[in-house]
Amino acid sequence: MRAFFAYGLTAFALLASPASANDLADEFGAYLDFAGYTEGVIMVEQLTEDILPSVTFVDARSADEFSADGIDGALNIEWRETLERLDELPGSGMVVVYCNTSVLSTQSMLIARMMGRSNVLVLQGGLTAWQAEHGAH
Repeated sequence: MRAFFAYGLTAFALLASPASANDLADEFGAYLDFAGYTEGVIMVEQLTEDILPSVTFVDARSADEFSADGIDGALNIEWRETLERLDELPGSGMVVVYCNTSVLSTQSMLIARMMGRSNVLVLQGGLTAWQAEHGAH
């Protein structure tokens, strides 16, 4: 997971001005110092029937992939749109972001968390893991 953070830091740093790149690097460094290896991650098995009704699922894949299959009731916010659509994510309650395997959703989660949304989690294993547990929809 640290590799995803490094890629995100690199991408943001390339797009940011020199002064803000240093600020961003400081923020990422603080996050990495604090976060454990499972920070921001939830396993399919942890999403028990008693908490599922209160979870907001967000599909970080493209609109085409989202329309083909996904988790029932999920919102579609493509990972690249996370920053501009951040206000669509609930500020409280559990928000679980997924994609096919967790690669794109990890980027989406990282953006949301860096913007102060500590309630956003990545579904470990993504839709593949969900479908293995719950079947394809």
